[in-house]
Amino acid sequence: MSSYCESAPGHEWHGPYHESEYGFPTTDEAVLFERLALEIFQAGLSWLTVLKKRQATFDAFDGFNVDRVAAYGEAEVARLLADAGIIRNRLKVRAIIHNAQVIQGFRENQGGFDRWIDASHPLTKPDWVKLFKKTFKFTGGEITGEFLMSIGYLPGAHDDKCPISNKLKALKPAWMGAGRKFYG
Repeated sequence: MSSYCESAPGHEWHGPYHESEYGFPTTDEAVLFERLALEIFQAGLSWLTVLKKRQATFDAFDGFNVDRVAAYGEAEVARLLADAGIIRNRLKVRAIIHNAQVIQGFRENQGGFDRWIDASHPLTKPDWVKLFKKTFKFTGGEITGEFLMSIGYLPGAHDDKCPISNKLKALKPAWMGAGRKFYG
């Protein structure tokens, strides 16, 4: 079985994600929210399915604008569940809406989603999983681990032999001990 770093380069869908997003640190709230939502949608499905539906999902969820998604009601849930362009799973859709509301709360009591993550760093993967399960809906071990790897808070997104690995190390992701520590 080959690694993602061996199979993704040159692939129409996996290649761009592998080379410019996976493992790259970000503080952008919409990007963080999208990554969490994509990992939730991936549960039980292939990552390729998620990537193929990514643009339609982005459009359907208003560009992952946290405030817009947090305000979704039953009409929006029905609209999403009728949208054949996205992964239609009621539990996942409702979890994503709930999680947007949680992220809104981070602004007031933590300074934002990125700061909440950074304030919690460093944690072991099991401790991250406990924290995410306590805080969000539909976030088990795989979802939490992949989300944190995708934003540079856990190692393992790229093999050491992968050329992207050196690019990432130059950015000093949090897993290298370089959390941002915005707070006082």
